[in-house]
Amino acid sequence: MKIQAYLKPQCGWSNGVRAILAKYELEYEDLDIINNPEIYAAMVQKSGQTLSPCVEVDGIMLADVSGEEVESYLLGNQLVNPSETQTDVSLNSPCTDEEHEKMNSQTIRFF
Repeated sequence: MKIQAYLKPQCGWSNGVRAILAKYELEYEDLDIINNPEIYAAMVQKSGQTLSPCVEVDGIMLADVSGEEVESYLLGNQLVNPSETQTDVSLNSPCTDEEHEKMNSQTIRFF
């Protein structure tokens, strides 16, 4: 399975997606949309919208998804087997105020 995850370096929803991919021990490419304008542009072109996270699984784009939605897609399409493993982060949470502040002070924004 080829997985490309268009994610923010620090973000509640991005961390939820990372947690699901780790839960099922899936290899994926973690693509930083905040610090790389080319990656952000590719995400917008492929997904047709500007919101993240976006996860591309074998050519199928899941746009603006949470970790819960990625897990549902993977299970619903029988790409993974059910797992009772718990994650250590919320799978469907926005960025905290601290995460927003860190992104605003330490990153270059292209959008």
